[in-house]
Amino acid sequence: MARGGKAFKAVAKGMAVVASAAAVIERRRRAAMAADPHELPTEAPGPVPVPRTDPAPAPAPVVASVAAGAVAEPSAPVPAATAPAAAPPAPAAHTAHAGLGREYHPGRPATPAEAVPWGLRVAAESTWRLLLLGAALYVIFYVVDMLRLVAFSVLASLLISALLEPSVSWLRRRGVPRSLAAGGVFLSGLAGIGLVGWFVVWQVSTNLPDVTAQVKDGVNQLRDWLITGPLHLTQQQIKDFADQITKAITTNTDQLTSASITGAQIAVEILTSLLMTFFTTFFLLYDGERIWNWALRGLPRHSRFAMAGAGPKAWATLTAYVRGTVCVAFIDAVCIGIGIDLLGVPLAMPLAVIIFLGAFVPLVGALVTGTVAVLIALVTQGPWTALMVLVVLIAVMQVESHILQPLILGRAVRVHPLGVVLGVAAGGIIGGIGGAVVAVPLIAVTNTVVGHLRRRNEAGQAVFTALEAARETAERTAAAQPAAAQPAAAD
Repeated sequence: MARGGKAFKAVAKGMAVVASAAAVIERRRRAAMAADPHELPTEAPGPVPVPRTDPAPAPAPVVASVAAGAVAEPSAPVPAATAPAAAPPAPAAHTAHAGLGREYHPGRPATPAEAVPWGLRVAAESTWRLLLLGAALYVIFYVVDMLRLVAFSVLASLLISALLEPSVSWLRRRGVPRSLAAGGVFLSGLAGIGLVGWFVVWQVSTNLPDVTAQVKDGVNQLRDWLITGPLHLTQQQIKDFADQITKAITTNTDQLTSASITGAQIAVEILTSLLMTFFTTFFLLYDGERIWNWALRGLPRHSRFAMAGAGPKAWATLTAYVRGTVCVAFIDAVCIGIGIDLLGVPLAMPLAVIIFLGAFVPLVGALVTGTVAVLIALVTQGPWTALMVLVVLIAVMQVESHILQPLILGRAVRVHPLGVVLGVAAGGIIGGIGGAVVAVPLIAVTNTVVGHLRRRNEAGQAVFTALEAARETAERTAAAQPAAAQPAAAD
């Protein structure tokens, strides 16, 4: 057993010596590669002596003695040369390749990520960020769609409040109490909306019999034109077409009933939305500043100061937009109403009110609602009058696009007309008429907030740069003062 223990210890010492020699060889190989990485060593190195800094004897005789079978005593200490020598730190590329478990090659990237072209890496990282942003927007739109009544009520309240808030501020500066100013302006706005609705209903009910008779005459003229015109239809074909329409109506009674039920549900939703809008508008007029401060407290601490400065600017933009839009819509309604009244089209005043409401959608709203006037002129006065009404509409739209919009809304809405049209289209697809109405003010407010935050960041960076320059100047001055004081002390 004693002989076996001695043999085991001798073998262990021999393995330690071999490991030390291998470490020295590896160290020499890495040093050669670091000196000339393009010329790898090809010849097998011979026995390598221990460096001069190591006081232990060279490893080659020790290896020879182990091979000859020389066994040292168990109590003899292991020479320092038998311990593996610590290799010098390898270059960064060697370390990376050692972690991957393959030989170093000058043309091979250190990591797989470095093998990907830079443009592809930028595209990939931009793509996943865009996908994440798209997913966030999808979730937001999904939540807004689920709470569309609340969302549209809040947005409509913001628009109405932006229109009425200057009047409340004017009354409060004159010493009127806040509750009285907010309540008076709110009731005045509600009364104005009610008067406009009553006027439209009164005009329609008053002129409806005459318009109905004129529509019947227009339908008869259209039927005569289908018979005697270029289509050369017969009475039987027209009768068959009318019978098909009647049959489609009678066979789809269930669908019409469900549509009526849906219409009732829509009416209930509209009534609920109106009540919620009035309620929210009053509290925005009465306590809007406190509501804004409460909303700021819900933001992170480092974002409060930035949003506190962006909020008033966004509100000023929204106020200017609403007031300018009301002015532009009023001018459009008056001009188009006078034009269709001079052409003898019935229901000129109700049509003007409809055009006024439609003009809240910039660039396209008045034109779309004006097509109602064109259709009424077509069935009541004929194609020539309808063409003249269309000319009036196009002329007013050109004046709005090139004169009214830049003059009145140019400072409030700094958005390109293409952005306005695309925003209105996207808002109409997402939220219907309400989405088309709120799309442009939302774009304008977002543009104002983003511009304010960008300018704030630029100003902060400029201040930081100035402070760094001042600090460096102070350090150079402090370093120069002792150098100037030493010659004076020597004198």
